[in-house]
Amino acid sequence: MYLMGLQSFKAGQAVEAKNMAQIDYVKQTNYPPIGVTVQRLRKQLKLTLNDLAQRAGLSISAVSKIENGQVSPTYETILRLAVGLDVDVTELFGSTTDKAGAAGRRVVTRRGEGILQKSPHYEYEMLSADLSTKQFTPLLTRVRARSIMEFSEIQGHMGEEFFYVLSGEVMLHTEHYAPIRLFPGDSSYYDSTMRHALVSVSEEDAQILWIATRVHGVLAQDGAPEQ
Repeated sequence: MYLMGLQSFKAGQAVEAKNMAQIDYVKQTNYPPIGVTVQRLRKQLKLTLNDLAQRAGLSISAVSKIENGQVSPTYETILRLAVGLDVDVTELFGSTTDKAGAAGRRVVTRRGEGILQKSPHYEYEMLSADLSTKQFTPLLTRVRARSIMEFSEIQGHMGEEFFYVLSGEVMLHTEHYAPIRLFPGDSSYYDSTMRHALVSVSEEDAQILWIATRVHGVLAQDGAPEQ
């Protein structure tokens, strides 16, 4: 294992909710808070907090705090909630306007009009957010992390991911491989069940196009639920 300096890399290691990386959700329209949407969808499915926690691989406390707006979830946690609720991740932001499954769908996202999320490590712009039940989620991402030591834990999740380096340089850290440096024009495709992280190693923050596949069904969890 090659992720140097990390003391714990155990699958499913619990993370205290108070230490969850905070994401600033930048509303570009009047979308409801993500916790409100999670609670609404959970009740529509007649799920208890415990039901959703088990389906999403999260603790009951984490789900409750998200619904009540006490914590802001990381992207990985948002993905887990989407899996637990069996919806496209963009539906958690109340941003979809199309009829799911309709033929001949199309959407255009103008520059700067995606849904923005910021964390200490990444700044995401979610593209094509108006389409629900997509097979993959495209994210225009600025990599803010500068060292793997900035991550208290490296996380993975079901599905597969691809990214293409638009500008700057990144170091890709994955669970089973040595870190590798990628330059503009380089790309990588990997199994995202491996824990993984990107850090910028250029003078400026790297910009990448990051694409994650949609995950269906109940999330399998190897160890303790994420807090």
